[in-house]
Amino acid sequence: MFWLALLLSLPIDASTSSQRATPAAETCSYDREKLALGFDAFDQDMKGGWRALADKPGCGKAAADMIRAYRLNYQERIHLLYWHEAQLRASNGDYAAAIPLMEKSRQPPTQDDFGWNPYVDATIAFLRNDRVALLAARRRLTAVTKPSDLPATEKWPPNLTVIDRLIQCFGVPYQAAYGGTCLQADPARAR
Repeated sequence: MFWLALLLSLPIDASTSSQRATPAAETCSYDREKLALGFDAFDQDMKGGWRALADKPGCGKAAADMIRAYRLNYQERIHLLYWHEAQLRASNGDYAAAIPLMEKSRQPPTQDDFGWNPYVDATIAFLRNDRVALLAARRRLTAVTKPSDLPATEKWPPNLTVIDRLIQCFGVPYQAAYGGTCLQADPARAR
Protein backbone atom coordinates (compact mmCIF):
# COMPACT_ATOMS: atom_id res chain seq x y z
CA MET A 1 0.00 0.00 0.00
CA PHE A 2 2.90 2.34 0.68
CA TRP A 3 3.98 2.09 -2.98
CA LEU A 4 0.47 2.78 -4.19
CA ALA A 5 0.20 5.87 -2.00
CA LEU A 6 3.60 7.05 -3.18
CA LEU A 7 2.74 6.43 -6.83
CA LEU A 8 -0.60 8.21 -6.54
CA SER A 9 1.13 11.26 -5.11
CA LEU A 10 3.43 11.62 -8.13
CA PRO A 11 2.47 13.82 -11.09
CA ILE A 12 1.10 11.86 -14.05
CA ASP A 13 3.53 13.39 -16.53
CA ALA A 14 6.59 15.16 -15.21
CA SER A 15 6.83 17.21 -18.40
CA THR A 16 3.48 18.86 -17.72
CA SER A 17 3.78 19.24 -13.94
CA SER A 18 6.01 22.29 -14.20
CA GLN A 19 4.29 23.75 -17.27
CA ARG A 20 0.78 24.87 -17.97
CA ALA A 21 -1.25 21.93 -19.22
CA THR A 22 -2.11 22.05 -22.90
CA PRO A 23 -5.50 20.93 -24.17
CA ALA A 24 -3.86 17.77 -25.61
CA ALA A 25 -2.24 16.99 -22.26
CA GLU A 26 -5.58 17.37 -20.50
CA THR A 27 -7.29 15.15 -23.08
CA CYS A 28 -4.69 12.41 -22.60
CA SER A 29 -4.51 12.60 -18.82
CA TYR A 30 -5.92 9.84 -16.66
CA ASP A 31 -7.37 9.48 -13.22
CA ARG A 32 -4.59 8.13 -11.00
CA GLU A 33 -7.19 6.19 -9.03
CA LYS A 34 -7.36 3.82 -12.02
CA LEU A 35 -3.88 2.63 -11.05
CA ALA A 36 -5.50 0.96 -8.03
CA LEU A 37 -7.93 -1.10 -10.16
CA GLY A 38 -7.72 -4.87 -10.11
CA PHE A 39 -5.99 -6.47 -13.08
CA ASP A 40 -9.16 -7.44 -14.96
CA ALA A 41 -10.70 -3.99 -14.55
CA PHE A 42 -7.47 -2.28 -15.60
CA ASP A 43 -6.38 -4.55 -18.45
CA GLN A 44 -9.33 -6.59 -19.69
CA ASP A 45 -12.23 -4.08 -19.57
CA MET A 46 -12.52 -2.95 -23.20
CA LYS A 47 -14.14 0.36 -22.19
CA GLY A 48 -12.22 1.06 -18.97
CA GLY A 49 -8.74 0.95 -17.52
CA TRP A 50 -6.00 1.88 -19.97
CA ARG A 51 -8.12 1.06 -23.04
CA ALA A 52 -10.43 4.05 -22.55
CA LEU A 53 -7.40 6.34 -22.78
CA ALA A 54 -5.85 4.42 -25.69
CA ASP A 55 -9.07 4.80 -27.69
CA LYS A 56 -8.70 8.60 -27.64
CA PRO A 57 -6.93 9.88 -30.77
CA GLY A 58 -3.34 10.85 -30.02
CA CYS A 59 -3.31 9.27 -26.55
CA GLY A 60 -1.44 6.03 -27.29
CA LYS A 61 1.76 7.20 -25.63
CA ALA A 62 -0.13 8.39 -22.55
CA ALA A 63 -1.92 5.01 -22.37
CA ALA A 64 1.43 3.22 -22.60
CA ASP A 65 2.73 5.44 -19.79
CA MET A 66 -0.37 4.57 -17.76
CA ILE A 67 0.28 0.84 -18.25
CA ARG A 68 3.89 1.36 -17.19
CA ALA A 69 2.79 3.17 -14.03
CA TYR A 70 0.32 0.38 -13.26
CA ARG A 71 2.88 -2.32 -13.99
CA LEU A 72 5.48 -0.70 -11.77
CA ASN A 73 2.92 -0.59 -8.98
CA TYR A 74 1.73 -4.13 -9.55
CA GLN A 75 3.56 -6.73 -7.47
CA GLU A 76 3.62 -9.47 -10.10
CA ARG A 77 5.18 -9.35 -13.55
CA ILE A 78 2.01 -9.67 -15.59
CA HIS A 79 3.04 -10.53 -19.11
CA LEU A 80 -0.03 -8.94 -20.69
CA LEU A 81 0.83 -5.56 -19.21
CA TYR A 82 4.28 -5.72 -20.77
CA TRP A 83 2.68 -6.86 -24.01
CA HIS A 84 0.01 -4.18 -24.18
CA GLU A 85 2.44 -1.42 -23.29
CA ALA A 86 4.75 -2.74 -26.00
CA GLN A 87 1.95 -2.82 -28.57
CA LEU A 88 1.07 0.79 -27.85
CA ARG A 89 4.70 1.85 -28.12
CA ALA A 90 5.11 -0.09 -31.38
CA SER A 91 1.88 1.45 -32.71
CA ASN A 92 3.44 4.84 -32.06
CA GLY A 93 6.57 3.83 -33.99
CA ASP A 94 8.83 3.34 -30.94
CA TYR A 95 10.06 -0.15 -31.81
CA ALA A 96 13.22 0.27 -29.72
CA ALA A 97 11.11 0.64 -26.57
CA ALA A 98 8.56 -1.99 -27.63
CA ILE A 99 10.94 -4.89 -28.27
CA PRO A 100 12.39 -5.21 -24.72
CA LEU A 101 8.87 -5.04 -23.27
CA MET A 102 7.73 -7.78 -25.65
CA GLU A 103 10.67 -9.90 -24.58
CA LYS A 104 9.58 -9.49 -20.95
CA SER A 105 6.12 -10.79 -21.86
CA ARG A 106 7.44 -14.26 -22.71
CA GLN A 107 6.08 -17.21 -20.74
CA PRO A 108 8.28 -19.92 -19.23
CA PRO A 109 8.39 -22.73 -21.84
CA THR A 110 6.65 -25.12 -19.46
CA GLN A 111 3.70 -22.72 -19.18
CA ASP A 112 3.36 -21.84 -22.87
CA ASP A 113 0.63 -24.24 -23.96
CA PHE A 114 -1.03 -21.78 -26.32
CA GLY A 115 1.91 -20.60 -28.44
CA TRP A 116 2.41 -17.24 -26.78
CA ASN A 117 6.18 -17.24 -27.22
CA PRO A 118 6.08 -17.90 -31.00
CA TYR A 119 3.60 -15.02 -31.28
CA VAL A 120 6.01 -12.79 -29.36
CA ASP A 121 8.90 -13.98 -31.54
CA ALA A 122 6.93 -13.27 -34.73
CA THR A 123 6.02 -9.77 -33.63
CA ILE A 124 9.59 -8.95 -32.61
CA ALA A 125 10.83 -10.30 -35.93
CA PHE A 126 8.35 -8.03 -37.73
CA LEU A 127 9.54 -5.00 -35.75
CA ARG A 128 13.16 -5.91 -36.55
CA ASN A 129 12.24 -6.28 -40.23
CA ASP A 130 13.43 -9.93 -40.16
CA ARG A 131 11.16 -11.87 -42.52
CA VAL A 132 13.07 -15.15 -42.08
CA ALA A 133 12.57 -15.08 -38.28
CA LEU A 134 8.92 -14.05 -38.75
CA LEU A 135 8.22 -17.07 -40.97
CA ALA A 136 10.10 -19.39 -38.60
CA ALA A 137 8.01 -18.14 -35.65
CA ARG A 138 4.84 -18.78 -37.65
CA ARG A 139 5.96 -22.37 -38.27
CA ARG A 140 6.60 -22.82 -34.52
CA LEU A 141 3.15 -21.47 -33.72
CA THR A 142 1.38 -23.79 -36.16
CA ALA A 143 3.23 -26.74 -34.58
CA VAL A 144 1.70 -26.08 -31.13
CA THR A 145 -0.70 -28.89 -30.26
CA LYS A 146 -4.26 -27.86 -29.53
CA PRO A 147 -5.22 -28.79 -25.96
CA SER A 148 -7.76 -31.61 -25.91
CA ASP A 149 -10.08 -29.69 -23.58
CA LEU A 150 -10.67 -26.88 -26.09
CA PRO A 151 -13.90 -27.03 -28.09
CA ALA A 152 -13.56 -28.15 -31.69
CA THR A 153 -14.94 -24.77 -32.76
CA GLU A 154 -12.13 -22.88 -31.00
CA LYS A 155 -9.90 -21.27 -33.63
CA TRP A 156 -6.39 -22.70 -33.36
CA PRO A 157 -3.67 -21.64 -32.89
CA PRO A 158 -4.32 -18.30 -31.22
CA ASN A 159 -2.87 -15.21 -32.90
CA LEU A 160 -2.19 -16.98 -36.21
CA THR A 161 -4.41 -14.45 -37.98
CA VAL A 162 -2.33 -11.62 -36.54
CA ILE A 163 0.95 -13.25 -37.61
CA ASP A 164 -0.44 -13.81 -41.10
CA ARG A 165 -1.31 -10.10 -41.30
CA LEU A 166 2.24 -9.23 -40.20
CA ILE A 167 3.55 -11.42 -43.02
CA GLN A 168 1.14 -9.98 -45.59
CA CYS A 169 1.92 -6.44 -44.47
CA PHE A 170 5.65 -6.94 -44.02
CA GLY A 171 7.52 -3.67 -44.37
CA VAL A 172 4.67 -1.36 -43.34
CA PRO A 173 4.33 0.24 -39.89
CA TYR A 174 3.24 -2.11 -37.10
CA GLN A 175 -0.05 -0.32 -36.47
CA ALA A 176 -1.16 -0.75 -40.10
CA ALA A 177 -0.03 -4.39 -40.18
CA TYR A 178 -1.51 -5.39 -36.83
CA GLY A 179 -4.85 -3.78 -37.57
CA GLY A 180 -4.91 -4.97 -41.18
CA THR A 181 -5.34 -1.48 -42.62
CA CYS A 182 -2.50 -2.23 -45.03
CA LEU A 183 -4.72 -4.94 -46.54
CA GLN A 184 -7.56 -2.50 -47.00
CA ALA A 185 -5.23 0.05 -48.61
CA ASP A 186 -3.67 -2.60 -50.88
CA PRO A 187 -6.03 -5.56 -51.49
CA ALA A 188 -3.30 -7.35 -53.51
CA ARG A 189 -1.49 -8.01 -50.19
CA ALA A 190 -4.44 -10.08 -48.96
CA ARG A 191 -3.84 -12.80 -51.52
